[in-house]
Parts: sequence; C-alpha cells; structure tokens
Amino acid sequence: MDATGRGVICDWAGVLTPPLTEGIRAWLHADRIDPDHYQEVMRPYFDGSLADANPVHALERGEIDTGDFERDLAPLLRRVDGRPLRAEGLIHRMFSRFHPVHDMYEALRQVRGAGTPTALLSNSWGNGYPREHFDSTFDEVVISGEVGMRKPEERIYLHTCERLGLRPQDCVFIDDLERNVRTAESLGMTGIVHTDTASTQRALDRFLAAEPV
Repeated sequence: MDATGRGVICDWAGVLTPPLTEGIRAWLHADRIDPDHYQEVMRPYFDGSLADANPVHALERGEIDTGDFERDLAPLLRRVDGRPLRAEGLIHRMFSRFHPVHDMYEALRQVRGAGTPTALLSNSWGNGYPREHFDSTFDEVVISGEVGMRKPEERIYLHTCERLGLRPQDCVFIDDLERNVRTAESLGMTGIVHTDTASTQRALDRFLAAEPV
C-alpha cells in the first residue's frame, strides 16, 4: 500500500546504468566500429528528420523485430578494419556494457521500503534487462516494446501512473534525457533530469518531503 500518496517512476539506461555515451563507446570499441561514421549514420534516427517513418521509434514500440532491425542497421555501419559487421546479436552487444549503478538501485529500494511505490519506464530496442534487480526495486515494470508505446509519447507516462494507481501529479519521473522529462512535467509530474546519483537523490528527497498536491 502507498503510505506516502506519492510514486517514483524511473528510466533505465543512463540512470540505472552509467551514461549512454559510455556504454555505446565501449560497444563501438569492442566491435571495432568507426565512431564518427556511427554518429553520422545514427543522426537521422534522433534529429527528428525521419518523423513517423523512424525505424527506431517502431523498434521501441515493438512494431518491428529486433533481428530485422539488426540486419538493416549492420550494413550501414563501418568497421575500422573494413570487414563487415555481424548483424546477429548486434543489439545484445550494444547493450552488454550497460552495467548496473548499484547506488541508484539502492536509493530506489529505500524509497520503496518506506512505502512509496516505484516503477521502471524504459524505451527498449529489444535488448535484455538485468531483471534480477527489478523484483526488489520496482512495483511495476513498463517496457516500451511490451506495451506498444514509447517515450516521449504522453500515453506511456499515463499508462505507468495508472499501473501505480496514482495521478501524474502524485509522481516524480527520473530520466537522463531532458525531452523525456519535459513531457512528464507537461502532464503534471515532477521531473528530475538525472546527471548523477547524489543530485538525483537530493531531488527525490525534496519531492518526497513536500506536501502532496
């Protein structure tokens, strides 16, 4: 039972893992992919130029198969030795170095242990998750590809709040991407742009100490 009238919703990559750039950089090095060319290839997926035809958005909603996405992406990337990039398992390799930030998990476990419900809200590329950490940390787990919605679509935030049985204004949302946080705030949620565990913990403490709206 929610003893506080509040809820905490948290992203995965970049919050419960080290920064996205660190994990991607490690993968590029391991697979010997040209990092500058990778940035060039990936830019249209993230700069808004592909609009509704964006395959990354479709992947995150679970509308296309991860294997198909890997087979389409691999030929676009360039290895530094000129050899072709192996498509099979590309997404697994991409996310394999997104190791847990145990201090952030512990901070959320303490919040949950004090009676505040918690939820994970993550955009997935069909990658695996360290679910062995989830049962002790979250009351609800919302993965984009499993629910057919993605951040920053408003409906996935509302869906997550509903799963917790709370109004958006009762919840705080933690994410390392500002655009995702701004959407949450537009729905009435409190937003925390994550940069490090200590500052997020302080902001979370302030949210939980404030009087409910």
